[in-house]
Amino acid sequence: MDLILRAESFYNIATELEKLDAAPDFSGRSLYESYGGKSLHNQSHGESFMSLMQNRFFGNGLYILDEPEAALSPSRQLAMIALISDLVKDNSQFIIATHSPILLAYPEVDIYVIDDNGITLTPYEKTEHYILTKQFLNNTEKYIRELIG
Repeated sequence: MDLILRAESFYNIATELEKLDAAPDFSGRSLYESYGGKSLHNQSHGESFMSLMQNRFFGNGLYILDEPEAALSPSRQLAMIALISDLVKDNSQFIIATHSPILLAYPEVDIYVIDDNGITLTPYEKTEHYILTKQFLNNTEKYIRELIG
């Protein structure tokens, strides 16, 4: 299975599922059964995204994700890493555009930074997202004072 997924695309998928599930079906099954059993619109964005990954991502797939962390709390990003690991072990590959220092920490990946200088292979600890997050967490009060006075 190959999948390219962006947040706005995901909303459209959930809406289309609503329409398709409402249409007459001779199988007697709800489409929601193959997405964890409940409407994706009746879950938070993050929970519906996790339902999609848990129920519709399979081995031998290529998954292209655009900023999946936008839907996920830090703890759900950690859960996503575990799901990705299981899928990678089952011959899946991922290309992920992300700003998340949590997702960037996935082991043995190539991180490419795209900026005005072009495309550069960059170690995790040299990414802007890692550096800024670490500085903020180590000096929270200082950053907040500078931002809000």
